[in-house]
Amino acid sequence: MLSRYPVGLAALAIALAVAGRRLFWLGRLLLSGAPVAEALPGWRARLAAVGREVLLQQKLLRWRGAGLAHAATFWGFVVLLLTVIEAFGNLFSPSFAIPAIGHNGAVGFLEDFFACAALVAVCAFGVIRATASPRRKERGSRFFGSHTQAAWLVLGLIAGVVVTLLLYRAAETNTGDLPYDWWAFASHGIGRALAPLGRSANAILATVFVDLNVVIISAFLVFVVYSKHLHIVLAPFNVALSRRPRALGPLASTPAMAPEDITEDSVFGAGAIQQLSRKRLLDLVTCTECGRCQSQCPAWLTGKALSPKLVVMDLRDELFASAPRLLGRPGGESQPERRLVPDVISPDALWACTTCGACVEQCPVDIAHVDTIVEMRRHQVMMESEFPSEAATMLRNIESRGDPWGLGSAKRLEWADGLGFEVPVVAPGAAVEAEYLLWVGCAGAFDDRAKKTTKALARLLHAAGASFAVLGPRESCTGDPARRLGNEYLYQEQARKNLATFAASGVHKVVASCPHCFNSLGQEYPALGGRLQVVHHSQLLADLVAEGRISPARLDASVAYHDPCYLGRHNRVFDEPRSLVDSLPGARRVEMGRCRENSFCCGAGGARMWMEEPVGKRVNHARAEEALSTGAGVLATACPFCLIMLDDAVKSKARQDVAVLDIAQLLDGPDN
Repeated sequence: MLSRYPVGLAALAIALAVAGRRLFWLGRLLLSGAPVAEALPGWRARLAAVGREVLLQQKLLRWRGAGLAHAATFWGFVVLLLTVIEAFGNLFSPSFAIPAIGHNGAVGFLEDFFACAALVAVCAFGVIRATASPRRKERGSRFFGSHTQAAWLVLGLIAGVVVTLLLYRAAETNTGDLPYDWWAFASHGIGRALAPLGRSANAILATVFVDLNVVIISAFLVFVVYSKHLHIVLAPFNVALSRRPRALGPLASTPAMAPEDITEDSVFGAGAIQQLSRKRLLDLVTCTECGRCQSQCPAWLTGKALSPKLVVMDLRDELFASAPRLLGRPGGESQPERRLVPDVISPDALWACTTCGACVEQCPVDIAHVDTIVEMRRHQVMMESEFPSEAATMLRNIESRGDPWGLGSAKRLEWADGLGFEVPVVAPGAAVEAEYLLWVGCAGAFDDRAKKTTKALARLLHAAGASFAVLGPRESCTGDPARRLGNEYLYQEQARKNLATFAASGVHKVVASCPHCFNSLGQEYPALGGRLQVVHHSQLLADLVAEGRISPARLDASVAYHDPCYLGRHNRVFDEPRSLVDSLPGARRVEMGRCRENSFCCGAGGARMWMEEPVGKRVNHARAEEALSTGAGVLATACPFCLIMLDDAVKSKARQDVAVLDIAQLLDGPDN
């Protein structure tokens, strides 16, 4: 029987050899990257992530039309793997059936159903791609930069696999070789149309279409491993190896940077493609080019040079172009090593990132764009000393004065003036006696608008009888702005200093009003030995309101709540702030179009708070316009950075009728 299908057998043998060689080459290329230093969650969490994002297509289904079409195609091909086995089996026996399930009518029904669903999905994809194609060259399109011709080819290959499958199965219904009865409805339906041709003609048709089916599958296999559709193979692995099975949380961990461990040969960050970790390289080759990251990026949408998708694609192209040098192939020794910045990624794109994580949140294959961008920033800051000049002042202030504003520890307690009660301060050498250490943060201590939030929070805690104290002059910047900018050494110095203070004072519970501090203390300090119970002030206040220990002030106004990136997207705190708004007598909460995990950044993250924004529209203005379009009289938030940025933007619109306030101020009473 082998001679009956010579074309299919030859195509399969060639495809397996070519695809195997390509995958072996890719594996060697990925292993040329730096070893992965970051710890992974437990296998249960990673298995759950694969279940949600690969099997259930959770992220893709957020985009209803394309998501449903993709889910139908995905599940179609999961089920149709059975038909692939059957097609390969038919190369050796025309009556081949999968053992145990090969004659089950339900299996035949599922195979035919999903074959039809896959065809419908292909048609849907074709319509989506055809109607979207005029926008593909537009900067704001989520398709900008995609390789569109390859997409049409893959749709054709999928259609070819399904059509030839149904035709050879239809012919087999008339030769008696199809192992399924009438439950295989599509095969038997088409078979009735072919029945008048007779058994001999149907046998020939079955042979021809089995051969064609195997040839197309073989071509598809080769195409997949040489194209962006490699994600079909790699996406489950990339999701399983993600260290973020749920929230974005911390940046990828880095080795400790104690002064005694640093030598002249030390390299920080990624300045060349092989200095990216193997997981980052796996990210690059898993990219689907779908553009969801780009479509949500606040920098891209406000006219900046940064596109998360193009960053990944450009780095992937650099990885493939550098393969001769990385793998020691002929000619590789003469291949120059290019700098990632500026040779591959422009400085304007690198420094435009706010690290908001919208790209990571949307990516259906769990690419960590932010980690890669910060790795390149680390190299630029720590190895090349090349970064925006205005950020240098911020770094010097943190290093010498302990805060980005450079106002110094002597002013750390000025916010408490006029409270009407004394705020307990933990003295040097003394153990904290209060239940909570109130981490004021640099903005909460030094910015006039953020000080009002700190005062309101202190008043609320005092009125509720909550036990709290502050460090006062001994509090110092968590290092978050330095870390996001790329100065990992300064961040670790600040973290070690703060952790020593916590240890000396016996601090275990911390409440922070700044989501950046909340994220650093709770999510990132553990990598350096910190073990703290950290809550955001919205969480603690929500508990106190639920317990009846706080009576919210009346507010007769509509309130639009803005989700801070580092509270919502990075730490999944969405409901507590909203419950506080809902607890205000007279308040009416309205949602912006982009909210919760899809919230639009205020523009301050990634150390952008201390950098100019000369290109395109200001990010905070774009967000303020969205908030103002709701008609709300109050724009509420739960982050001092967001408060400052949105207040500036609202004032620039001359909207004195709209107040920008923290949720603590709303509970305490806006007029306080």
